[in-house]
Amino acid sequence: MNPVLRSIIALGLLGCASLAQAFGLDELSRQLGEPAVIKGAFVQEKHLRALPQPLVSKGEFVLARDHGLLWLLKTPLQQDYRLDAKGIARRDGNGWQLLPGKSAGAEQNRLFFAVLQGDSSGLQRDFELSLQGSAEHWQLQLTPRSLLLKQVFTRIEIAGGRYVEQIHLLETQGDSTVLRMPASTQAAALTDAERTDFAD
Repeated sequence: MNPVLRSIIALGLLGCASLAQAFGLDELSRQLGEPAVIKGAFVQEKHLRALPQPLVSKGEFVLARDHGLLWLLKTPLQQDYRLDAKGIARRDGNGWQLLPGKSAGAEQNRLFFAVLQGDSSGLQRDFELSLQGSAEHWQLQLTPRSLLLKQVFTRIEIAGGRYVEQIHLLETQGDSTVLRMPASTQAAALTDAERTDFAD
């Protein structure tokens, strides 16, 4: 799977815990589903079996419930991505360019929007959900149901408190990705620049 797409899917899963039905009478659903805009920095570690040290990338994200996701990679290279109803776009000197869709990518894009738009039936069709903990410290495990996702992931583990703090993707080939967002915050609205990015 394309590593950028994998990261975007991981970040899209920020909202998936809001779809869990078994935590304190939907307490977690209300807690994570309330913000219209979540922003923060991320650190991603890609652990490959063939390398002794993880590949580390850093950047910032803007997850807007009604618009999509801005994924702004800062290091080791600078590159902006946007995921919305049209698909995945990358910014270049001419503006946002939609990346060509493929069958696997289209399925993953559908999964992301099932998460982002609160389509619990879509999420539960693709994953078995197991939630434990409290509102202040919880863990959610997603075990793939669909054949496509089983080919990529053995499971996805998400942990957090007020907001999602870590997403751990364990892949079938033994590699793994850890995405940390220790200081995510809620924003009242998008900035003018962010609104333009989603509108272009």
